[in-house]
Amino acid sequence: MEAAALSHIGLAGLAVMGQNLALNIAEKGFPISVYNRTSIKVDETLVRAHQEGSLPLTGHYTPRDFVLSIKRPRSVIILVKAGSPVDQTIAALTEHMEEGDCIIDGGNEWYQNTERRIREAEGRGLLYLGMGVSGGEEGARNGPSLMPGGHYQAYSNVEPILKKVAAQVEDGPCVTYIGEGGAGNFVKMVHNGIEYGDMQLISEAYDVLRLVGGCSNQELADIFDEWNRGELESFLVEITADIFKVKDEFGEGELVDKILDKTGMKGTGKWTVQQAADLSVAAPTIASSLDCRYLSGLKEEREAAAKVLKEAGLTEQVEYVRSKVDKKRLIEDVRQALYASKICSYAQGMNLLRAKSNEKQWNLNLGELARIWKGGCIIRAVFLDRIKKAYQRNPSLASLVVDPEFAREIVQRQGAWRRVVGVAIEAGISMPGMGASLAYFDTYRRDRLPANLVQAQRDLFGAHTYERIDRPGAFHTEWTKLARKSS
Repeated sequence: MEAAALSHIGLAGLAVMGQNLALNIAEKGFPISVYNRTSIKVDETLVRAHQEGSLPLTGHYTPRDFVLSIKRPRSVIILVKAGSPVDQTIAALTEHMEEGDCIIDGGNEWYQNTERRIREAEGRGLLYLGMGVSGGEEGARNGPSLMPGGHYQAYSNVEPILKKVAAQVEDGPCVTYIGEGGAGNFVKMVHNGIEYGDMQLISEAYDVLRLVGGCSNQELADIFDEWNRGELESFLVEITADIFKVKDEFGEGELVDKILDKTGMKGTGKWTVQQAADLSVAAPTIASSLDCRYLSGLKEEREAAAKVLKEAGLTEQVEYVRSKVDKKRLIEDVRQALYASKICSYAQGMNLLRAKSNEKQWNLNLGELARIWKGGCIIRAVFLDRIKKAYQRNPSLASLVVDPEFAREIVQRQGAWRRVVGVAIEAGISMPGMGASLAYFDTYRRDRLPANLVQAQRDLFGAHTYERIDRPGAFHTEWTKLARKSS
């Protein structure tokens, strides 16, 4: 093969995400080589490349041919299932790679696996990036949000390609060098945790509007369409409006009502909550969304519980609460409650990123992360621009809750927020996400908490000592002896 005909980049792993990203790269004018362990996927991708305008994409059927078809220093993106398939693919490809070449893992990988692979790559003179890719199939084809972390030189080698391939927003492409090591994977993981929170909050808004507001699916579609023209404008609100409009092809009504209420998950939400716990960062909205997915999986238990509790005398309060609620006001209250809850959820995610950045010395730029999430990704939303500006105003901002603009917005919306959570509680509708966000806000804003009593209890049963508010030092008290003496 002549040097001029060599591809600029390679991509291995041609499931839907891989195919779409390869076509995106080719469409932007970068000749690309593709490879897949099963050759039918290579053939499929070649057919699509031809159909979509004879794009500069070449297919290869062995790791050796694939690697040798790429110009040096080679950059190879792999999009295979996280875990051992990544290690197997790396082993097959690196056999034919040379010093200075680079592997880019675009999967949802655990950040420590990426850090291990970086060390292994260094041992062979290779560069490595762990790159979060968000936006699903459509994003991969038309412009995802990309979160590459690892060797900076590896990023520099592919920066011109990534900047063209990423989603484009008014202040630039949705890609930036995230940081060293597993920073890119960690940021994508927290992005997914925030996504869990967003989806839970939207589902709660739907639940209370449907049950207490008595809204039909058509009304819900109209409400979410309207919300998507205001401060809640986002990908998730937009697609939610679309979901309510789809009719059931097998019967009457809309499809959404026929879907089994059991939520699946891939693991990134769980990792986010585990990391929050490890770093002592409160992330109750994200944690509650994970708990809800676990509870949703107990469908048979929930059905049995509903029956047992009904027999025990539990009565539904939904109709009674609905009869005394002003529907128009409820809709407006839910809009405001959703926005305020969202601020708290993003604040938790950003604080987790900062804590990890401090621990690992990644120097994450939180404002820049908000910017690259403005397009292409699942949590893309207009209000990310406000988050970007909040961190530009104050890079060491303790929490989004205390940014002057967000603080004012939360205070303006707290009445509506409390009414919605209160109405849901009265009606017996669970609101773990909005409730957790509100509890987070109410705990964070208080200058004195009942933690003094907890400290006293810990000292009584475990002699853990406590501090006083009026003098320095650690103190221990013989609580039981003194209490009995005084009585």
